[in-house]
Amino acid sequence: MNTAIVATTPTVSPFIQNLKQQQQQKPQTSKDAIAANVKALIEQLEEGHSEGLTAYLMAMGRFHNYSFGNILEIARQKPSATRVAGMYAWNQLGRRVNKGEKGIRILAPMTGVRRKKDDEAAKDVRVQNQSVLVGFRSVYVFDVSQTDGLELPELSSRVSGDVGERMERLLDFIAAQGILLEYKESIAPALGMSYGGKIVLLPGQSPAESFSTLVHEVAHEMLHKAERRTATTKVVRETEAEAIAFVVGKTIGLDTGRASADYIHLYHGNAALLTESLEVIQKTSAVILSALETPAVEEPTTEPEAGGQPQDN
Repeated sequence: MNTAIVATTPTVSPFIQNLKQQQQQKPQTSKDAIAANVKALIEQLEEGHSEGLTAYLMAMGRFHNYSFGNILEIARQKPSATRVAGMYAWNQLGRRVNKGEKGIRILAPMTGVRRKKDDEAAKDVRVQNQSVLVGFRSVYVFDVSQTDGLELPELSSRVSGDVGERMERLLDFIAAQGILLEYKESIAPALGMSYGGKIVLLPGQSPAESFSTLVHEVAHEMLHKAERRTATTKVVRETEAEAIAFVVGKTIGLDTGRASADYIHLYHGNAALLTESLEVIQKTSAVILSALETPAVEEPTTEPEAGGQPQDN
């Protein structure tokens, strides 16, 4: 993808300025990119700031079709981004990137062809030329705020309407997971409880409260089933579930009222655990959000024109 980028000195937040050195290093593998982002995030958390972590959680909802590594890249470089696409994609939508805008660097996969020996290929023509991932390259995307042109259709089918419509989709998703749902007054003052295959919800909550509580509890159900590399504490598991409810709620337009400082509990001096938690939150949120979406919704937030979504290697 050919992109013309004019270097300027835009107004950036202190968080982004502090990360300028890491960004200039331009790591060329997804693992390197993730490690650089997590390192910068840890430095911020150790100083008592959680803005970067909140930006990551917001980006998980906005860009859940992107890979974990590229979500971190977008959130780090432009925390306010809402809809991103490559220059060519914006041109196809009738919009042009404004002069002087700085692109958001992400990683796109490079594929090659693995050729079989003549005698091996003769045995099965289907595997004569196999496409394989050979690495990653830097490409640039731009947020809609960096472009000008034709108005884009609002994603009304995803965020409009009452909670009831999304509640039905969430209930269908829960049922499809084989999870039973019950309502009991006896769990008060808890709003919801997860029992491994069963969720109990406190009746009488508002639709928004019920929705958020259900997302929290179904997140617990999904997290309990997932294999974890690192042992987690109850505090970490609760914080992960709360972060997933935050990501999903914010994405569909709910006012969650949750304090971002709570998410600092994800980090207790363990970089590996923080990285794992962020990846678990992203993947679980993406699954739930996909279940809530209307299939017909289209938006320019897929990976760039370089061969699909990178898989973190």
